[in-house]
Amino acid sequence: MLFLTNSIKKQLMKLNALIFDVDGTLANTEHDGHLRAFNEAFKCFRLDWHWDAELYAELLSVGGGKERMAHYVESYKPLFNSDSGFDDFAKIHKKKTEIFVSHVANGMVPLRVGVERLIEEALSAGLRLAIATTTSPQNVEALLTSTLGKDALDRFEVIGAGDAVERKKPAGDIYRYVLDKMKLGSGECVAFEDSEMGLMSSSAAGLRTIVTLSEYTKTQNFDGAMVVLDQLGDENNPFEILQGQPTRHSFVSVDYIKELYEQDR
Repeated sequence: MLFLTNSIKKQLMKLNALIFDVDGTLANTEHDGHLRAFNEAFKCFRLDWHWDAELYAELLSVGGGKERMAHYVESYKPLFNSDSGFDDFAKIHKKKTEIFVSHVANGMVPLRVGVERLIEEALSAGLRLAIATTTSPQNVEALLTSTLGKDALDRFEVIGAGDAVERKKPAGDIYRYVLDKMKLGSGECVAFEDSEMGLMSSSAAGLRTIVTLSEYTKTQNFDGAMVVLDQLGDENNPFEILQGQPTRHSFVSVDYIKELYEQDR
């Protein structure tokens, strides 16, 4: 009887919201944004640290900028001494955030193909939107307002970012935080991610997930995603399905998301 009840509930459930990761998902922020800002911040503090693209790709396995620096010191600079410990990482990260925000405000980090179109289409279709990311709230605000306008934040009902939760991705806490704030179950939402770590996080919270590969995630494992695409696509710029079932759709629309949602019941 319980099985039948749960089955009926699943059939009656409908798609109510889309939850987006930020870095790599909404925009390719890593190389020209965060990596550049980290290295510029290191120079401001006269540190002999320099992260190249290869090292940064490895460091991205650690969620959170402060945590990433701590991992770097532990793994690559074990003799680094500091009187104030982790507080130094917080100071460096604050400066890095200021630099990143400045670059974004100057238009150096555009949205990925299809992102703005999908956001507008989803809102017009009555879907609720939210953000679930490990990046700081300041970074989220800078990116969204510089690309979508001053009222961009109003389009997202909940923005779960930075230190809103103690355990960052790949833990599912940030997604659970967003679901709790929206008073929705995981079965009512679809998440958008670009990385294996992000997929682990959304999956841990029970979310169906669409993956669009980014500059640093092309070789990662995305087993469990509803579909893996090279991008969201547009009418004149179709996506490529890298993992998942064929479709008549050539870009991610609300109709395509609902098709994937129904297939995954």
